Amino acid sequence: MKIALGADHGGFTLKEIIKKHLVEKGIEVIDKGTHSLESVDYPFYARAVAYSVLEKESDYGIIVCGTGIGISIAANRIKGIRAGLCFNTTMARLTREHNDANILALGARTTGDVVALDIVDEFLKTEFQGGRHLTRIQEIEL
Repeated sequence: MKIALGADHGGFTLKEIIKKHLVEKGIEVIDKGTHSLESVDYPFYARAVAYSVLEKESDYGIIVCGTGIGISIAANRIKGIRAGLCFNTTMARLTREHNDANILALGARTTGDVVALDIVDEFLKTEFQGGRHLTRIQEIEL
């Protein structure tokens, strides 16, 4: 499995924690930046991760900003991307099962590190249920 990671300055520290966690689990990480706490614009990193997923460079993406709101909005502007902003493991499970989310969005200022790692693990282990949910996904893409 390959995971693309991206964050702005507000999400940089949590992105680094997630990267270490994934590498320790033997998961390949494609780090799309940012690489410091210097102020940057989140849409650039949302797009970088989104195109990594769309072009099949990575299987899934994880994006982080201060709240997760801005970076998820930016990612969801790209056709074919379904970024789910999650604050707990139930949301992570359901966004994969029901929405076939291909990107997980997190808020570094709204979600603690330990909870964030639990959310990441739940997101990555959960499969899309298909069935009636597939129809809804297809309707989104119209």
